[in-house]
Amino acid sequence: MPDYASYEEKTHAAFGGAPIDTGDPKVLAWLIRRHGLEMTHLSRGSHIGAIFSVAEIIATLYTGVMHVDPAQPKMPDRDRLILSKGHAGAAVYAALAERGFFPVEELSTHYGNGSRLSGHVSHKGIPGVEFSTGSLGHGLAVAAGMAMGAKLDKAPWRTYAVLGDGECDEGSVWEAALQAAQFKLDNLIAVVDHNHMQSLDFCEKTLALEPFADKWRDFGWNTLVVDGHDVVALQAAFAQAKENLGSGKPTVIIAETVKGKGVSFMENDILWHYRTPQGEEYQAALKELEAQRP
Repeated sequence: MPDYASYEEKTHAAFGGAPIDTGDPKVLAWLIRRHGLEMTHLSRGSHIGAIFSVAEIIATLYTGVMHVDPAQPKMPDRDRLILSKGHAGAAVYAALAERGFFPVEELSTHYGNGSRLSGHVSHKGIPGVEFSTGSLGHGLAVAAGMAMGAKLDKAPWRTYAVLGDGECDEGSVWEAALQAAQFKLDNLIAVVDHNHMQSLDFCEKTLALEPFADKWRDFGWNTLVVDGHDVVALQAAFAQAKENLGSGKPTVIIAETVKGKGVSFMENDILWHYRTPQGEEYQAALKELEAQRP
């Protein structure tokens, strides 16, 4: 297992010792990708395509959208995040570490024997993680239950759920969507990482989703469609979702993304759902990411 100090020095080397503003969503998104590459490389883990596609979504949530505090990860009025696509958990771990919930150096233990940073996101002993996920199709229902609890308690916090488009094949997603509309959970904001790919192929070749946005509208949701790699567009969408409170409608943000975003040979290549970056591929990916540092 790599020693902690060398891991942080290596992943932050592109900044040359300059201060790193993790409150900037573009910087945090870059760091999520850099950590995602290193974590999957060291652990020989997978799902780097999903980690890269969701980077700006997670970065935007942790830089001014969600009400959270690393010094008080269990404060009662915190916003809750459920990563329904739990296989992209490295993106959340990276964001939490860079925002101060736990040491960045611990990311080097990802997916290792005895590590608390499991391959699919886990809440066990990890400050800032609300719920363990990985069995797809469950996260929206959990988030809806949390949002309903907040409504019953007249609590001000919101619940965010990040889903994959592939898991929207699951009937449990649509049952939760119906219930959220039925109970007027306007404190619930779902984000679909719509990278148009799932485990073995494109979504449309597996089980077609289109007209995707219309389906959510017909289920009674306030529906927004944005570029999921544009942090300004994401910030505007989350602001609109907050303004929606009182409407009686939950909000879904369909974030159009690219699987493997940021590394040319990974983009839109289904191999990188499971493939691990090693050897020349790791070096080539690292070179491309280093050239993109904000």
